[in-house]
Amino acid sequence: MQSRYFTLRDYPNGAPPRELFELRQQALPALEEGEVRIRNRWLSVDPYMRGRMSGVKTYVAPFELNAPMEGAAIGEVVESRHARFKSGDKVRHMAGWRDVAQLKGDVIEPLPDMDVPDQAYLGVLGMPGMTAWTGLHRIANLREGDNVLVSAAGGAVGSLAVQLAKAKGGTVVGIAGAEDKLAWLEQHDVAAVSYRGKGARQLAADLEEACPEGYDVYFENVGGECLEAALDNLKVGACISLCGLISRYNSEAPDRGPGNLANLLVQRARMQGFVVSDHWTEYPHFLEEVGPRVARGEIDYEETVEEGLERTPDAFLKLFEGANRGKMLVRL
Repeated sequence: MQSRYFTLRDYPNGAPPRELFELRQQALPALEEGEVRIRNRWLSVDPYMRGRMSGVKTYVAPFELNAPMEGAAIGEVVESRHARFKSGDKVRHMAGWRDVAQLKGDVIEPLPDMDVPDQAYLGVLGMPGMTAWTGLHRIANLREGDNVLVSAAGGAVGSLAVQLAKAKGGTVVGIAGAEDKLAWLEQHDVAAVSYRGKGARQLAADLEEACPEGYDVYFENVGGECLEAALDNLKVGACISLCGLISRYNSEAPDRGPGNLANLLVQRARMQGFVVSDHWTEYPHFLEEVGPRVARGEIDYEETVEEGLERTPDAFLKLFEGANRGKMLVRL
């Protein structure tokens, strides 16, 4: 059986050009004992992958040049020499950016048995959803009545974060750019603040108007002017749950830090970064809490779908244009 897969030809400086992604093909060897062959049906592209394209180790190893790239995927077992899996099983794994994967069975997860679409396990019930839940409940220790601010609030992580925060009864404010994302927030009774065309000072004023009492929790996905504006609106004892800094992922030089970082001291606030993989042992707790709400239609989630393996790099690059509503996926 043949496998088509994407490789990275070089490490980019700044925004990756499309030509750095090359589609290749190879013949797969016969299955060895303990291996499973999977035909992928859904691929995930995520902002964190940009860090793996920088050639340096952060919290995850960089992509190896000219080798198959990786990412979360869902597929169907077509052949197995592992006792846990049989042909037809639906599974989740990390050998994305390709159409057929061949892996050791111990790095593959069977899909949970819930009444949700398969691709939900890459989005609202996958890594992005688990990230939102972890940042609010395990990092920020979200309490009843807390006022919560979320940046990139129309994305895969932010859109669940605002809904989980709403359930706690406080004021929830979302920062977004595109008009459709702002409208989505307003439909869910979330105060929507646009960042476009504004500096940190104006954005800070808009955030204060949206919630004059200030914020107990800031779920940070963006950095830059969003972080600076949020620092001006923290309540005493607030927590910033630092999930991502997408505004700087394609920067060609180090960014200037917030000029008002002293507000952490003044407000006796805490800012803590986290990586969701460090908390994955709690995934069953997340699934138990959020999964039934998704199955009952109580959680509204969006998906942006690109069709075909060939579109995977394009789907990834669109993440940095704000072109996705909710989770960006590729359907094979």
